[in-house]
Amino acid sequence: MTAAGDDRGSATIVGCFLMAALVTVTVALVHVGSAVTSRHRAQAAADLAAVAVAVVLDRGHDRACDVADRIAVRTRVRVRAWAGGGWDAVVEVAADVTSVLPGAGEAVAVARAGPVSD
Repeated sequence: MTAAGDDRGSATIVGCFLMAALVTVTVALVHVGSAVTSRHRAQAAADLAAVAVAVVLDRGHDRACDVADRIAVRTRVRVRAWAGGGWDAVVEVAADVTSVLPGAGEAVAVARAGPVSD
């Protein structure tokens, strides 16, 4: 027979709640880390593609498009848009955020390559 104020087993309940909070925080941190990593990957791919497109712009639009697509495939991103004129190239890419949470979205980056203008 237990007394009215007996609190045996309450530490187990508190421990369960603490473990659930710890798991929630861990999943959130992993998700944020994945988003940051995808953003960095997208920016690196956009930078590389912009420089490559600027280098081959004098060989034609189709060649520049092929170069941008090849770089996107190798860096696991997709080219959303690119524009080139003269010696300038602007490339926009997107990378999927890989996460355990549904609806993670995509990381988008834009880069420009070309001569410096005053």
